[in-house]
Amino acid sequence: MSDLTKKKCIPCEGGVPPLSESQAQMFLSQVPGWSLKERWITKEYQFKNFQDALRFVNRVGEVAEEEGHHPDIHIFYSRVRFDLWTHAIGGLSENDFILAAKIEEIASIRE
Repeated sequence: MSDLTKKKCIPCEGGVPPLSESQAQMFLSQVPGWSLKERWITKEYQFKNFQDALRFVNRVGEVAEEEGHHPDIHIFYSRVRFDLWTHAIGGLSENDFILAAKIEEIASIRE
């Protein structure tokens, strides 16, 4: 698993630039299956049913609260999509990739 799972999100109040595309690509290589879209990263997960999808979302929500960094979550019955970006800077920060790695860690437990 990525070293990003060992890191903690650092509160971001703005005033710092978002990651450049090359920096984002470097971090992206550490979170398999995540895609770069404009100013955010995204990934979709498939489940057997709504209940399994909701359990996963709730576990991710616990980790997001612990990290103080929260994804945009979209639930489509048995599919869940997470979009991550740092709202305070209008783009990506290392925090987004830390949380993505931790979401991947949760996903690997369910498989």
